[in-house]
Amino acid sequence: MNRTLATLAGLIIGIAAGALTIARGWPATDALAAANLVGTLWLDALRMTVLPLVVTLTATGTARAIAAASGGAVIRRAAVLGLFLLVVSAAAAMLLGPPLLSAWAPDPASLAALRGAGTPVPGHFAGSGDALLGLVSPNLVAAAAEGAIPPLAIFALLFGVAAARLPPERTRTILDALAQAAEIILVIVGWVLALAPIGVAALGFALGARLGLGAGSALASYVGTQITVTVVLGVAMYALAALAGRVPVVSFARAALEPQAVAASTQSSLAALPAMLAAAGRLTPAGSASAPAAILPLAVALFRLAAPASIVIVTLATAHLTGAHLTAATLATVGGLSILGTLIIAGLPNQTTFFAAYAPALLAANLPIDLLPLFLAVDVIPDIFYTVTNVTADLSVAATSARSERR
Repeated sequence: MNRTLATLAGLIIGIAAGALTIARGWPATDALAAANLVGTLWLDALRMTVLPLVVTLTATGTARAIAAASGGAVIRRAAVLGLFLLVVSAAAAMLLGPPLLSAWAPDPASLAALRGAGTPVPGHFAGSGDALLGLVSPNLVAAAAEGAIPPLAIFALLFGVAAARLPPERTRTILDALAQAAEIILVIVGWVLALAPIGVAALGFALGARLGLGAGSALASYVGTQITVTVVLGVAMYALAALAGRVPVVSFARAALEPQAVAASTQSSLAALPAMLAAAGRLTPAGSASAPAAILPLAVALFRLAAPASIVIVTLATAHLTGAHLTAATLATVGGLSILGTLIIAGLPNQTTFFAAYAPALLAANLPIDLLPLFLAVDVIPDIFYTVTNVTADLSVAATSARSERR
């Protein structure tokens, strides 16, 4: 939390300094050059971890999700429901994100400056045919060199599915090796993130110099959009518990209050797990007590309801700020990668896996990832709402699955 607040402070200071420098007419050429150098070096250090993290985490996450889903009929039904809710999350962001983000309209000069600052990467899909062709690469080494995430993610997904079909001891050996590689990469990510206040301040200075104080308005629009969509998803979980789980809304709200309070104060679904188990015990009859005990740990690890929506909104916000147009095929790819990104960060802190989960969607949409650190810096505010919504969704899935177990 201290590092998160320091990063947020660095962002505020950087934007304010950049906007003030331009507003006062102070010489800014050397300062901008230095800020761009520091920010680019720090951003490139994070970029180099994205591809190996995506491959290792996708393969291990897929195999473990398959293994977990094979634990019984109730677990399988809960897994299907969880995946369906992740799809709903991405769709809700695609529907609500554009009108909410359009409340702040950057001026054409700012758009031109941002378009010139960002460096697009390969992976743009001009149409549906190009989108399908872009999902498979005959040369994965070349795809990695070009930064083409979708074919690498699909290969890692298939690798995880195939690994899960091997004898258990061989699957365990492969997954342990990949997990150890991911842990080593995450250590490197931790080192880079330790410098986040400096890197984000440099990027913020450059953004403030281009957009002035409008940069703060843009980030405020982003934060407001994230919170609004997340709250909508959270409220929908009360309806799910009432309609599919046959739990009265008032009873569900009372039981969910304590886990939600823990989630809001700790910003950790895992920390709220004991309170969720107790709440689920009050919501379900004694005969179905096994369902929540089996489902909630799986739900906490794999099904973060707010994550797909958050990834889609980051992509939409970047497109809005840079004046890019996303085709239907590109949006569909972004939605799929947002769900995959949610699964690969299972059980890991949001800060350390932020780039591995969020960058693939931006890269697939041919959008620059330069703004990702700035979104990460302000995510400390919507992260409270993410966690509360995730906990609410986990309880709703548990209550619904308990009803299916009784039936």
